[in-house]
Amino acid sequence: QVQLVESGGGLVQTGGSLRLSCVASGRTFSSYAMGWFRQAPGKEREFVATITWRRTTYYADSVKGRFTISRDNAKNTVYLQMNSLKPEDTAVYYCAGARTGGISVVTPAYDYWGQGTQVTVSS
Repeated sequence: QVQLVESGGGLVQTGGSLRLSCVASGRTFSSYAMGWFRQAPGKEREFVATITWRRTTYYADSVKGRFTISRDNAKNTVYLQMNSLKPEDTAVYYCAGARTGGISVVTPAYDYWGQGTQVTVSS
């Protein structure tokens, strides 16, 4: 069983930056695709970014050019660097892992989920 623990959320002003981290347990982290999703109040969980085991990345249009996903397999950690934050980025951000390893943008493709970390962007 893989456990994912997110950190790095908080309150930031419009235009500010945050870096989210997600630490995974288990020895097969490097073979997983890792993703970030977010869920705002009253809305469905939506895809933000993903990185495959080959480090191919893919982003939602709404964050492209502002967010960067990366991974450090030696630390079993995936990061989400968020720059130029907007109030509409406010949400609970979830880390997810997929055993398939390839690009996945839908929640059913992911096998493991963290508990989430709150990101609030004030205007």
